[in-house]
Amino acid sequence: MHLDRKERSLLGFSAILLGFLFVLLIKAQGVAGSQATQQETAIPSLIKTEQENQQLSVENDKIEQELIKYAQGQSASSLLNEQVKEAMMNAGLIELTGPGVQITLDDSTRVATGEENLNNFVIHEQYIQEILNALWNGGAEAIAVNGQRVMTYTEVFCGGSFIQINGTRQMPPYVIGAIGDSYNLSAALNFYGWDRLGEYQEQYGITRKLEVLDEVKTPAGRLRDYHYAEPIKEGT
Repeated sequence: MHLDRKERSLLGFSAILLGFLFVLLIKAQGVAGSQATQQETAIPSLIKTEQENQQLSVENDKIEQELIKYAQGQSASSLLNEQVKEAMMNAGLIELTGPGVQITLDDSTRVATGEENLNNFVIHEQYIQEILNALWNGGAEAIAVNGQRVMTYTEVFCGGSFIQINGTRQMPPYVIGAIGDSYNLSAALNFYGWDRLGEYQEQYGITRKLEVLDEVKTPAGRLRDYHYAEPIKEGT
């Protein structure tokens, strides 16, 4: 099957867009993982190997399916639309739904007495950061916190009495939803210190709850406005 000039241009544009959005996705997971120490970011070898094998299988299936579509005469513009939609999913720009886990964290209702440290009775940003790292390393395909999609530039830091996420002030309870294999997600959480939060729950009364759900929804994220960064031109 021969493609005309317009169809070749569309395919070329789609390849560039897919590559750009794929880099954004890799950065999102890389930034999240870099916030933990080397010991904390180690994944159980079985989970990691399974994820790599699954990814290779998925990529192989995609290539085979596209070759079949070309052979059957599907138009380049139709394939372009499918590829752009998939790229937008990978970049977090589409609302998603699927099975996964939901985590709820909340401050304690107890009142500190005597010499007890008040900081032990509240949820801190590092708790959320560690959970996000664990979920990504456990194979999460999409994550949201209090309705805020976790993207490449999502920040999680303390702003006094609140935690800022995607430029918004979030107050407890903090509800984290992640789409993915619930077994792998739960295993990753346990490996990354879920029990430690359980100790805080017993000692200070914070809320730490994990639910396995058949349907978890993550909202679409928003594109970032670029004022200073720009693509590097070829040949420069």
